[in-house]
Amino acid sequence: MHAAPSPLQAMPIVDAHHHLWDLARGQYPWLQQDYDPQAFFLGDYQGLCQDFSAPHYRAASAGCNVVATVHVEAERDRSEQVAETAWLHEQHGLHGMPNAVVAHAWLDRPDTEERLLQHLSYPLVRGIRSKPVTSASPAHSVHGQPGTMQDDRWLRGLALLQTHGLSWDLRVPTWHLAEAADVAAQFPQLPIVLNHHGFAWDRSPEGLQRWRSAMEVLARQPNVHVKLSEFGLRDQAWNWADNARILRETLDIFGWQRCMFASNFPVAGLRIGFQDLVQGVIRTLAHLPTAQQHAVMGGNALRFYRIPESSLP
Repeated sequence: MHAAPSPLQAMPIVDAHHHLWDLARGQYPWLQQDYDPQAFFLGDYQGLCQDFSAPHYRAASAGCNVVATVHVEAERDRSEQVAETAWLHEQHGLHGMPNAVVAHAWLDRPDTEERLLQHLSYPLVRGIRSKPVTSASPAHSVHGQPGTMQDDRWLRGLALLQTHGLSWDLRVPTWHLAEAADVAAQFPQLPIVLNHHGFAWDRSPEGLQRWRSAMEVLARQPNVHVKLSEFGLRDQAWNWADNARILRETLDIFGWQRCMFASNFPVAGLRIGFQDLVQGVIRTLAHLPTAQQHAVMGGNALRFYRIPESSLP
């Protein structure tokens, strides 16, 4: 008589956001010559400054039923943007992952469309992550500067994503979410997904209220989805009580139909193990009907990133 599978084994997972790198095959300045823990949102990240390829991911996620993954650009040297996409396709050929690629292209450059077309020559490319210029804190403003979300040239580049059937992975701190909502309203046909729950870094009552209000503004745009990922804080241990509350609030604000699980490994591994992360998220979703849990843990990402179910194991 066979034992029933554990919750980890029973839940099919589509990891909507992770990174891979081989430091001998490409240049990653933030992991190599430009290592700067003061500038990194989690603080010291020396533990990331080593290879993390598909086999490393498989080892980290062992025991979890990961059926597909989405690779999001890992800030490889910007002269190697398309080379990163090519290498990821090699990884897919060797290891069956990733199953979708979110590449990088600058949106405000004369060669933006050329770069997009180069990425699109690779069949797993589904979207682009290109970070707009943002301010270092809510007390500062970069409004209207080149490369910001008000820059006409940058907006024309964003329009090209819609033209070419690509999605946009949005990564900005909380104090830029209202601006992102304005952009989403300008491009209602552009699928957008907010990375890392909008970064609720300020856990004071006032800080959480600001984050909550900004998320509610963004969620009014029906083309915006959100990744339930990266709840780690700078120089602090993982706190499930706080993180589960923020995860539930994100779910309440956007609705289960627009939320997707994402590990952000190996970065999140600085604070928590893969199995512990998955177990905690499943536990936090336990109040949902089973079908909705499955959508959040996998089905929504399959649909958003257009991963055919026929390609799954």
